[in-house]
Amino acid sequence: MSDVLALVEARLRTALGEPDARAAVTFLGTDRIEVLRFHDGDVVRYATLGMSAQPMADPTAVVADPLRGPRAELVLSVRAGLADTDKVLRPLAVLAASPQVEGLVVAPGASLDTGEPLWPGAPFTSVLVAESGGLVEDLELDAPMDPVRFLPLLPMTPNEAAWKRVQGAEALQERWLKNGTDLRDPKRSGVPLG
Repeated sequence: MSDVLALVEARLRTALGEPDARAAVTFLGTDRIEVLRFHDGDVVRYATLGMSAQPMADPTAVVADPLRGPRAELVLSVRAGLADTDKVLRPLAVLAASPQVEGLVVAPGASLDTGEPLWPGAPFTSVLVAESGGLVEDLELDAPMDPVRFLPLLPMTPNEAAWKRVQGAEALQERWLKNGTDLRDPKRSGVPLG
């Protein structure tokens, strides 16, 4: 599976350039998860590396298929220099390990909650998983393996996360768009939900 991760890292480098920092986190009973940091002008991007080593398995399956199943990595983009966002490395690694630890299948429209601020002073404790294919193209793997999808994460305030649970991901994204919300602002306030 290290071959998959080598291909994933090459795709990230092609799309985002050379990482200027990387950190590794290992949780008991899981594979190592790395988080790579890329600077792109006034935007800093954090991408996980390791989540896609194995396919995400349906938690109801009796035996996990070692080849088939969705694969993904997570990408978070924030404006640089406005907050201590480098502290997001551990929460991102926790989210990337959730398929192994909790049997989650992470897909667009899902909410992932860290239970704590994403970085010191952050108004966000959870993220909305967005559609892949924009910033980093999906990575096709040899059959029968599913492609690796690079899923953008959109930070949500607790009120936005609660509203999304009731109204749905699409309604929240429409609300953000309607209000011209800068989803890369690490200090933004929640969108009006009334």
